[in-house]
Amino acid sequence: MKWISMITLAGLLSLLPLGGQTEGGAAYLFTSFRDNGQDGLHLAYSKDGLHWTALKNDLPFLAPLVGGDKLMRDPCLILGPDNVFHMVWTVSWKEKSVGIAHSKDLIHWSEQKAIPVMAHEATVRNTWAPEIFYDDVKQQYLIFWASTIPGRFPETETTGDDQLNHRIYCTTTKDFETYTPTALFYDPGFNVIDSTIVKKADGEYVMFLKDETRTPPQKNIKIAYAAKPTGPWGPASEPITGDYWAEGPTAIQIAGEWIVYFDKYTLHKYGALRSKDLKTWEEVSDQLVYPKGMRHGSVLQVPQSVLDGLLALE
Repeated sequence: MKWISMITLAGLLSLLPLGGQTEGGAAYLFTSFRDNGQDGLHLAYSKDGLHWTALKNDLPFLAPLVGGDKLMRDPCLILGPDNVFHMVWTVSWKEKSVGIAHSKDLIHWSEQKAIPVMAHEATVRNTWAPEIFYDDVKQQYLIFWASTIPGRFPETETTGDDQLNHRIYCTTTKDFETYTPTALFYDPGFNVIDSTIVKKADGEYVMFLKDETRTPPQKNIKIAYAAKPTGPWGPASEPITGDYWAEGPTAIQIAGEWIVYFDKYTLHKYGALRSKDLKTWEEVSDQLVYPKGMRHGSVLQVPQSVLDGLLALE
């Protein structure tokens, strides 16, 4: 992998253009994994954001081939301005790379690659939950993930599970061949993982994140705001999730309302919150219909033609 000098990040485009409930012109897809992520990428679709149906009888669309453990956990998918889908994922519990692959139709895929984003850190313990977004200002892709580097943040060294003490790191690329050097992306002052960013219509940026603190226990979803995707980010909010452990948030706006999906992983259930203003939240978890065993990934809007191609595989 080639590295170039770090480019300042700006103008993050978090999702495809968002609108109301679809009426044949678009659809919503949800990427996810099952069990430990060993069988690969699963896809589900929805027209309203609440009722999700597994595609291809819930068989995987892409089997993991990279990394020593050959896992495909936490798949994050976007559709770039090149009309190509780009996906990143967690390849292993303990390795220094994230997986990446590309597809024009989500049926035929490029060669999978492992990007060694933390290879320069000799003691790094993990490279988890990567996200990918297109920066329309710099016309480049931003990839960010959570890693623990022992001793790097001593003030929270003992607050996580198994001495894990995550912060969010990032790299950028224009061509998926050359990547900028890894840099610290987000340090909220506590153990953080599973961050995802969306852009509001007014240009403000919103980060949904998991407070991974175990002692004393948090394990919830919070929000931070910034005028630019690079920050400075404001302080994390109070938890927006309830009296359960939550992780893997992903968000989209449908019919003027934000929906944040998350994994109630200790309860083996999926959850969702709905809000018009990102301040007052209504839990709509009991309205969700989703495939059995679904584990967290990402949500995005796609053209109906893409969904039609996937449905033809049934």
